[in-house]
Order: sequence, then C-alpha cells, then structure tokens
Amino acid sequence: MLLRHALVGAVILSASLPAAASDINNIGGLTQDEFRKLSQDLGAALSYKPLTPAEPLGLFGFDVGIAATTTKIENADVFQKAGAGDIANVAVPSVRFNLGLPLSLDVGVMAGAAPGTNIRLYGAELRWAFVKGGTAMPAIALRGSYTQLSGVDQLDLNTRGVDLSISKGFAFFTPYAGIGKVWVTSTPKDIPTAVPTEESLSLNKGFVGFNLNFVLVNIALEGDKTGDATSYGAKLGFRF
Repeated sequence: MLLRHALVGAVILSASLPAAASDINNIGGLTQDEFRKLSQDLGAALSYKPLTPAEPLGLFGFDVGIAATTTKIENADVFQKAGAGDIANVAVPSVRFNLGLPLSLDVGVMAGAAPGTNIRLYGAELRWAFVKGGTAMPAIALRGSYTQLSGVDQLDLNTRGVDLSISKGFAFFTPYAGIGKVWVTSTPKDIPTAVPTEESLSLNKGFVGFNLNFVLVNIALEGDKTGDATSYGAKLGFRF
C-alpha cells in the first residue's frame, strides 16, 4: 500500500510541478554557456530511464505500464530565460512497453510529455542479458538506448546511452543497479541569431531501483543521476 501511494504521489507530482511552466521558445536569447547548461539539464531529464531490472523477460514476455519521472533542474534561471517559466523540476509522465525476444534480448519503447510545456519525448532501448541469472547468479545486461525531443520548434535534441546493469530476484522483489554513459546532441534551429550553436555533451550515469511483481500488478521505483542532475521515477503496470 505504501508503494502504491508513492507511485500515485509521483504521478500527481509530475502533473502538478510544471503548472507554472510554458513553452521553450527563446533559444535565440541564450548565450552559448546558457545553451550548454540548458542542454545538460534537458539531456539528463529526457535521457532513457530503465525502470526495469536486468533479467530478461523471456520469449514474448512483456512489461507494460505507465510511468512518471521527475528531474531536479540545476539551472532554473536558464530555463526561465529560454521561456519555460519558473520551474524547479522537469516531470515527464509516459507510457512504456518492453517485449522479450530470443537470445535473451528485450526491446522497449516509450513516449511521454512534460505537462504545461511543449516538451514531447519518445525513445527506445535494446537490452541483452548476456548473463540471464538464476537461483544463485544475478542477471547482468548491456543496454543501448535512444531518446528524441519533439514539440520544441527551436530545438533538436537527442540522447544516446549505453549502460551495464545487474539485478537479482528474491521471490517477488528484484533490486537492480547500473552505470553507463549518455551522449547528448543539442542543436538550435529556426532562430534569427548565429548564437548559440550545437552542443555535444557526454554525461556519466548511475541508477538504482527495485521491481516488485505481484502477478497482477508490477511496480518499479528508481533513482537516477545523469551528469549533475538527479531523477526519480516510478512505474505501475503488468509484467509477465
């Protein structure tokens, strides 16, 4: 019950935090340093969040759910100057689906949006559990991921990530953790000034979480640090 309340709270938080925000529509008003800071924060907030353990789903197994992530902004003044209003966090509710494939491969897709802004997001992952795990052995997986920002006319931003994760199930409880790297490409577009110009960033990533599966309900809770930004996420759905 406590976990269910935590998830509901995260979803409500994701919907309410950006209420004072507005569209990002003043990229041309930023200096190069400010644009880099904006790109770092957006890259951390919009990069792929696993919200799933390392163990494979198995052939045609699936994990489907609704999720919410919220990321503390390190440069709120830059967001305000870019037109996003007075916000301290970027919250992204999303829908997510993962499918098990042969050879211990899983593929996943997600789509979300930040309420009160013009931020839209979609992404995908491919994960290979090269150690499937078992009674005594944890699962170990390598993941490649991609996300793409849409909806912001003045900005083309995408992230590419790779991470190594480990998990070990204990009955219905499966803790997991991972480390990796995120590469952010952020390019201004359709602005009347020559500055700012494209930024390419490399951010370190670490995450920990746990998955709870109660047959009819699956819950995942996760903490993530990408670059200097900290994110928290929750997912509610079904996993078979």
